[in-house]
Amino acid sequence: MTSPASRLPPPALNGLYAITSETICADGARRLVDAVEQALLGGARLIQYRDKTTPPALRRRQARLLVGLCHQLNARLIVNDDPTLAAEIGADGVHLGGSDASITEARTLLGPHAIIGASCGRSLDRARVAAGAGADYLAFGRFFASKTKPQTPQADVQIVPAAKAEFGLPVCAIGGITPDNAAPLIAAGADLIAAVDGVFGAQHMRDAASAYVELFRPPTKR
Repeated sequence: MTSPASRLPPPALNGLYAITSETICADGARRLVDAVEQALLGGARLIQYRDKTTPPALRRRQARLLVGLCHQLNARLIVNDDPTLAAEIGADGVHLGGSDASITEARTLLGPHAIIGASCGRSLDRARVAAGAGADYLAFGRFFASKTKPQTPQADVQIVPAAKAEFGLPVCAIGGITPDNAAPLIAAGADLIAAVDGVFGAQHMRDAASAYVELFRPPTKR
């Protein structure tokens, strides 16, 4: 287990949040690492290792490879759903859904400097619970048609400024977001745009990541 003291200092949570796809994880460690490297070279600084199907031993191996790569390239690795794995490999944090371990349990295991995110769907009530428990960012969505979670109820863009105003925490928007439809969410105050297939389903992953990152750059003054 990597000591929390060896982790990078807490980052500003903004920009592209690239989440590994089921297909990329199933293609093996080399393909996964190569894909994540392309996302990082394209400008992603927050990666989520989301893998629901790989056997535990391989998940540990892949997660260790990813945390090393992320730290080498000045990025952070978040583990989906599994605080124990996050602690074991020295990840920078964990993302929790409604049926996962509690934020309190994850904080106890990972320490005060870990990044803990919470899925809130389209519910400010869920966000209140997560914020009260000490979440570091709040994820809302889906906002558009999503291949990853097609049955998830659609969220309205107005939940982004409402959450920003009430909680004062970074807000992550997720669900079918592409470089072509992300701008209104960023304008509404989304700090993070999460993308799965938008990055890892693209033919040129580095270019795809860069297209998201460009949306966060301030307009050039003429």
